[in-house]
Amino acid sequence: MKLKTLFFALPVVLFSCNDQPAPTPETTVDTTSKMEIMVPAQTCYLGTIAKDSVFLKTEKFPNVVIGTLEYKNFEKDSSKGELEGKMNGDTLIAHYKFSSEGTTSVSQVAFLIKGDSAVEGFGEMEEKDGVMVFKNLSDIKFDTTLILNKINCHN
Repeated sequence: MKLKTLFFALPVVLFSCNDQPAPTPETTVDTTSKMEIMVPAQTCYLGTIAKDSVFLKTEKFPNVVIGTLEYKNFEKDSSKGELEGKMNGDTLIAHYKFSSEGTTSVSQVAFLIKGDSAVEGFGEMEEKDGVMVFKNLSDIKFDTTLILNKINCHN
């Protein structure tokens, strides 16, 4: 009699194991979400005085500005590197990591960007943790001797 009971109980157990619950709204995958790719606003500027030139390329994201900066100086050390910073109104304050004559350095730079031009800012600087920074951002003077004009960017 025990064998007969086991024989009838076995199909019920197998049937119960194969039973799958119906999907509920909590387990449904949302396929309507879209992924957005952010393309930064890219702008390039070039300024020249005699045989010296400055090239600035910026890529603006909502919270950061990245880019490149290159100084080509005639008969003086030139430098080229990357910058990263933030816009404060129409003023870009950034750290410029550059190479010049085989040495890598980091220095803070400032550019006043208005319309189709950029003007570099100068001020008293000091060293903090190996980086040259402006002593007081409110004392930066923007010298219009060299105005960088907007140009087409070439990737």
